[in-house]
Amino acid sequence: MISRQTIDAIFSTARVEEVIGDFVSLKRSGSNLKGLSPFADEKTPSFMVSPAKQIWKDFSTGKGGNVVTFLMEHEQFTYPEALRWLAKKYNIEIEEDREQTDEQKEELKQRESLFIVSEFAKKYFVEQLHETEEGQNIGLAYFKERGFTKQTIEKFELGYSPAKRNAFTEAAEKKGYGKNILEASGLSIYKDSDFGIDRFRERVIFPIHSFSGRVLGFGGRILRSDVKAAKYLNSPESEIYHKSKILYGIFQSKQAILKENECLLVEGYTDVISLHQAGIENVVSSSGTALTPDQIRLIKRLTPNVIILYDGDAAGIRASFRGIDLILEQELNVKVLLFPEGDDPDSFAQKHSSEEIQKYIAENATDFIRFKAGILLEEAKDSPVKKAELIRDIIHSISLIPNVIQRELYIQETSKIMDVREEVLFKELGQNLQRKQKEDREKRQNETTSAQMEVVKDVVIAVNPREVVEEEIVRLLLQYGDLIVELKDDEGENYQTTVIEEIINQFEANDLKLNNQLYQSILEDVKLGFEQEELRTGTFFVRLFDEGKTEVASEAMMEKYSLSENWSKKLNIHIKPKEENISKDITDTILRYKTFYLEDVIKEYSEILKKEDITGEVRNEQLEKIMLLTEMRAKIYQALNRVI
Repeated sequence: MISRQTIDAIFSTARVEEVIGDFVSLKRSGSNLKGLSPFADEKTPSFMVSPAKQIWKDFSTGKGGNVVTFLMEHEQFTYPEALRWLAKKYNIEIEEDREQTDEQKEELKQRESLFIVSEFAKKYFVEQLHETEEGQNIGLAYFKERGFTKQTIEKFELGYSPAKRNAFTEAAEKKGYGKNILEASGLSIYKDSDFGIDRFRERVIFPIHSFSGRVLGFGGRILRSDVKAAKYLNSPESEIYHKSKILYGIFQSKQAILKENECLLVEGYTDVISLHQAGIENVVSSSGTALTPDQIRLIKRLTPNVIILYDGDAAGIRASFRGIDLILEQELNVKVLLFPEGDDPDSFAQKHSSEEIQKYIAENATDFIRFKAGILLEEAKDSPVKKAELIRDIIHSISLIPNVIQRELYIQETSKIMDVREEVLFKELGQNLQRKQKEDREKRQNETTSAQMEVVKDVVIAVNPREVVEEEIVRLLLQYGDLIVELKDDEGENYQTTVIEEIINQFEANDLKLNNQLYQSILEDVKLGFEQEELRTGTFFVRLFDEGKTEVASEAMMEKYSLSENWSKKLNIHIKPKEENISKDITDTILRYKTFYLEDVIKEYSEILKKEDITGEVRNEQLEKIMLLTEMRAKIYQALNRVI
């Protein structure tokens, strides 16, 4: 187990903005940073990071927490794995409290078995490439023939799987990996027997990494031409590998994409590798599959600018149109680049320097309108019918763009290229938009089941006011708990105290409890800390390994909006900091909560009065209590009015 001292060192050193910045493109927004949610498909950024408080909050999904919980959510790490990842990133030496038992190791192995066996496979394939005669003569010779340097081969962790039918499976089984794990990972195929064979035998191997560098799956290329087998083979879908949701090279390229604010999109593994070797590192591949919305959203987290690189193959170009439309729908800026005849990104990168490649891209990348028009006009030639079809095709693509201004600019450009009046194109665009709106409306109606309607109905029910006040109490504790405030006692005398002490004293004096069990648990933790002379605010809870409390703490501490400095600088409007209103907020919130408590007790006594078997003495006693409590409630309402 990782020691408490090491955990504290990790939290003290790791910077949430640095770590999340590796996965999400963040921009300054007041004192916070903002970006698109990595957990949901959204067009308006609602993902917030607070460098000052070292927390994050995703307002589109409600998720939030600290640097560790982000890695757990995004990379599906366990708690220890997230800590170890951060320790490695920040060069922190890990101290163990005690050696893990065999049972604990087995439990961790089962939970992370697919990641572990994938990591083992990667190391095995790398070892086979460099340290065996077969690997050197076949695999390494192939990579060198492709012009890949030792540094490039190591950077992408390329490997080789031997020709022997079960070489890898045998090695994995000797290391203790069972049939179920090997089969689930797709590395071994067992069919109807207990004898497994290697999926990637006699192939060079391309490991496919996640954002953080974990191995998710593999691509394998066969080198022999005399066998009836697919040239390229990928890992099958598994719990950790979803081909449509990952881009090859994203781990090696993410920093360059952020730096250049542009992503080059290619088709194959070797395209990515050759461009990297040539010094062009902001490049990823869809791994030979048709581009998917999930892959586009992966790019969108890092940059809004995409250039698709094609080798000029006619069939590939036609197939690219759908990908372009998908990119436009996600509000990305897309350009297309065709290489000279006979060249693809791989071969072009092998023959040119970094400067020459960059210059070629800058001079030849064209927007999708000119690209599409150029391709289709050649097919249309002098046919008015085909030209009309071409125009409708281009207008359809423009109609997919959500941004109104972009649509208008593209219409103007199309008008010039196609020599057609703008009003004609706008009319066609309007018809496309109407059809699209109708289709979207019908789709939403079909997707809205009766069960979903029930959920919506439940959500629309009036908000529980008591829950709102309890949430406010917890927010005050977590966001301002250690703040010293000045309050008035029952005699009107001023006194100073911390927010935590005041809330604890008020709850204990009035025997109050929070109905929400999670909130009550947080309050009890705060009380325990207070008894130990420790003020436990949100910072304490975001470091806990308790998903519920961490999420509540991040919610309480994160402000979605911040006041612009222009209010005071340009408009001369000065607004008091929230901290100056805390005294009023505490008094107001506690008074409100007392009214709920009194209402509960009054209701309880009223229920007793309804019983037929109570005596007159008990009845009078309950009536007196109800009158007293009602009077107390009235005084609280008066006090509330004074506060307001």
